[in-house]
Amino acid sequence: MIHGILNIRKEKGYTSHDVVAKLRGITGQKKIGHTGTLDPEAIGVLPVCLGKATKLCELLTDKDKTYETVLLLGKTTDTQDIYGKVLAEKDTESLCEEAVKEAVFSFVGEYAQIPPMYSALKVNGKKLYELARSGQVVERKARQVKIYDIRLLEMSLPRVRMSVTCSKGTYIRTLCQDIGEKLGCGGCMEELLRTRAGRFALEDSKTLEEIRSAFKENGLKELLVPVDDMFSETPKVFVEGKWEVLAKNGNVLPKEAFSECMTGSDSRRVRIYDSAGQFIALYRWKKETGECHLEKMFFPEN
Repeated sequence: MIHGILNIRKEKGYTSHDVVAKLRGITGQKKIGHTGTLDPEAIGVLPVCLGKATKLCELLTDKDKTYETVLLLGKTTDTQDIYGKVLAEKDTESLCEEAVKEAVFSFVGEYAQIPPMYSALKVNGKKLYELARSGQVVERKARQVKIYDIRLLEMSLPRVRMSVTCSKGTYIRTLCQDIGEKLGCGGCMEELLRTRAGRFALEDSKTLEEIRSAFKENGLKELLVPVDDMFSETPKVFVEGKWEVLAKNGNVLPKEAFSECMTGSDSRRVRIYDSAGQFIALYRWKKETGECHLEKMFFPEN
């Protein structure tokens, strides 16, 4: 089985689930999961986890992301992008660049964002987009999201191209609509490119065809990010003998189990490896008890 994370460059027309299905066909492996939904018309970075790396899907979904988007002012749709039904159109001739800039930058920081109806969020067990497609509109609670940075790349009104760095759970479509509402003319998203998701960047991503070719040549070894590499800032410790067996079963480990002295804060995460250098698990060292407790297991290999 293949284990690790692939930085996929999702192409237009594919859903995140389509990408997973394609990868299963390429690798012949079922245990694959994506790290967050990208709209079919959106393109860009989509980290995909294979094998035991699927245990990291939730962790990677939680990372900050950067998008490049085009906001089209003067048009409001039911999907908040240009592919939906047009609900309203307003003249934008009176808009000036300074007013647009002020409105755009006013969203930097935390703000309460209402998730769109056309999203994968669930209400009473049903996905919002399923309800929306059946003509239903349900009340959604606003969620606090954070816009860390917005860079204006090009302004040719009524279009504004910008780069947005934001927290998990932020909908760029909704941000575009909210900016349009603030300007009084409405707005929707015309294009979306995800340029970064956590540590994964667009310039390092590969298309499905490039993945297919690489798999035939070397089995993806050169493209896979190893599971333990996702915790490269976490201290690495080794266990031997009887302690290996205990660690591989997720047992609590005393400080005597380690080849190095365990010191530090009360809540220190460590990467546990066996004597052969195989990554076993993430443990958390507790200074007050002198013990390490299992946080997440990555053993066995298959």
